Amino acid sequence: MNEKTPPNCERVYRNWVFDSTRWRGFEPRNGDVIVAPPYKTGTTWLQMMCALLIHGSANLPAPLGELSPWLDFQGEPVDDVLANYRNQTFRRIVKTHTPLDGLPYYKEVDYIFCGRAPLDVFMSMQNHLANLNIERNIKLLKAQGIDPGPMPLLPDDVNERFALWMSVGGFEWEKDGAPLWSLFRHTETFWNHRSLKNIHFFHYADLKNDLPGEMRRLAGVLGVEVDEASWGSLVDAATFKSMKARADQVAPDVKVGVWRDNQKFFNRGENEQWRGVLNEESVKLYREHTRRNYDPAMIAWLEQGAAAV
Repeated sequence: MNEKTPPNCERVYRNWVFDSTRWRGFEPRNGDVIVAPPYKTGTTWLQMMCALLIHGSANLPAPLGELSPWLDFQGEPVDDVLANYRNQTFRRIVKTHTPLDGLPYYKEVDYIFCGRAPLDVFMSMQNHLANLNIERNIKLLKAQGIDPGPMPLLPDDVNERFALWMSVGGFEWEKDGAPLWSLFRHTETFWNHRSLKNIHFFHYADLKNDLPGEMRRLAGVLGVEVDEASWGSLVDAATFKSMKARADQVAPDVKVGVWRDNQKFFNRGENEQWRGVLNEESVKLYREHTRRNYDPAMIAWLEQGAAAV
């Protein structure tokens, strides 16, 4: 694939969580920022960093989920979400979890992607699913006339869940990702266009290792000049500890009550929690599947971030 060829919106991603067709009513503006990582890779972290840099203050003008709502999420009426974005007079930060082949591509906006080691993504997803108020989500969908269908049944055993995640696609064109969608193919859709000047890659491990440096890099991507007097407060507000302490203001979708505990959305924020949980067979399955089906350079970057370059 020619990396310089603009992406095509050729897939529709729709399940009980999100619907990529909701983008059809979106009208882009020059300077929009589209934060577009897969699940559990640092989406909220990057949204928070973008909001802090754009607004220039640790005290944001509204909760993060209202400044930057998840456009694809079916839990809120699409007309309400689009109206929110239309009414914003400041530089907009749009959250999406749609892979690039399901998104419209706009030359005048910046796409921010974030990766994370896949085994860490899987472990974070387990906490995410446990904290998700499924009953509330179903109620929100039905209130809009959306039939979510039967909820996916997951094995109780974590290694059996992992085998499902690594061997069954969330969509028919995927090789893995159930019960959600493929982390790897999502990454691949951006990876294949990484030379485009408005697609920018960040990594969870790099954010943890050097948050001030990565925030500086993000400021450069966004073309934002930061007042040095406020820099320390902005970095502090972007730390995991600070975001967890302000979970009611920072966690996504709190307005519609999808979490059992808002603070548990920010569970631990640590890597390698899979050690001692996933067995040797699971790790072997992961290595064989990823090396057989995906670009080794992409997998190395997912696993290590900047250290792989």
